[in-house]
Amino acid sequence: MGAVQLEAIRGCLEGWIPAVIATASADGTPNVTYVSQMQYVDPRHVALSFQFFNKTRENILANARCAGLVIDPVSAESFRVEMLYLRTETEGALFQHMKAKLAGIASHSGMTGVFKLQGADVYRVLGVERIPGPALPRPPARVNLLHAMRSASARIAACTDLDGAVDAALEALGSDFAIDHAMLLFAEEACGRLYTVASRGYAVSGVGSEIAFGDGVIGVAAQYRTPIRINHMTMEYSYGRAALDGVSTPAWPLETQIPFPGLPEPHSQLAVPVLAHGRLLGVLCVESPHDLHFSYDDEDALVALATQLGSAIHALQQQALAESATAGQPAAVTPAPLGQPLEVRHYGANNSVFVGGDYLIKGVAGAILWCLLQTRAKTGREDFSNRELRVSPELRLPDICDNLEARLILLQRRLDERNAGIRMRKTGRGLFRLEVALPLTLIEL
Repeated sequence: MGAVQLEAIRGCLEGWIPAVIATASADGTPNVTYVSQMQYVDPRHVALSFQFFNKTRENILANARCAGLVIDPVSAESFRVEMLYLRTETEGALFQHMKAKLAGIASHSGMTGVFKLQGADVYRVLGVERIPGPALPRPPARVNLLHAMRSASARIAACTDLDGAVDAALEALGSDFAIDHAMLLFAEEACGRLYTVASRGYAVSGVGSEIAFGDGVIGVAAQYRTPIRINHMTMEYSYGRAALDGVSTPAWPLETQIPFPGLPEPHSQLAVPVLAHGRLLGVLCVESPHDLHFSYDDEDALVALATQLGSAIHALQQQALAESATAGQPAAVTPAPLGQPLEVRHYGANNSVFVGGDYLIKGVAGAILWCLLQTRAKTGREDFSNRELRVSPELRLPDICDNLEARLILLQRRLDERNAGIRMRKTGRGLFRLEVALPLTLIEL
């Protein structure tokens, strides 16, 4: 059969069907084994995971030439790859990406801590040859990714505020990319956690739910700042319950978990970090109940989408910061509402807020809400500005200037979802109103 370009067989390097590697010792004794990862590097190079000092490793150091057998999981075509060992990388972008992918697989399958990547063995590809045999027909492309990216870019570019950009990104994933299940999480690097601000296609929105860096494909994508793609179901997996932020109370009074909006059995997952100017802003995650749903091309397209979203978020945050500096003063005091008082409790240990006995939010967003409610109780006003929150001595929270608008979006959406008698509405540039339908009884615990 004729020569094949390495680019054409990227789908064989997914790990869904492990690659087989044949090596030979210095005296010519052959050895055949499976390899955890064969990573596409560029049109002339691949990288293999080095995890153990086994016979394969010993052979390759003595005889640099080897051969690999890879199988396309869709068409069942087989290819022989002739390779020459060049070097082992133990740091840098390639090593970190392979390490992250291995960590994502381990976390996805409940094997965290079992696998450890010692290095990325880089090989020059000398040739790729298709092995004769029947092939299965390939399904048609789901969408035209270039057109989808163009449409999504136009949606995001038209947004004038952060809230709109969040919705535009998820709408684009559904209508332009034909992806039914997606979520966007914003990062809080100071505490090593991500929190859900929007989702699409799930039974519960999960707004306000949290996940730690390093937990699952989403947490690993955040921790290593690299895309993580898994295209098969290794075992039933669900994200861990939100921690109580280090609180060791013998009897925690009430439940503080918000259900995470993931699929109960995701067979394909792709998590892409959202970055801007060297800062991690969040993670965009898509899922499917089908195996092999997301390809290398899907990954490339979503990385491009996340890059544009990150630039838009950064620009809109800077715009909001400038607007808050020039925003007018909040409006006058509004009349107090009438009716049966609504009890709101605040637990200072982790800033958890409960409304009418039901858990609402915690952390930075909880601290912001409690600050607003206390100010309203003392002054009677319901109109506030982003600027006063930024300089509030009661908050004193890290990175609040960078994350304030994101936290306000989270808080607004969580209040709307709970429909507990408290809402937030934007009233102008850098201004918003805290609408309260009933009298409030504030209890600090």
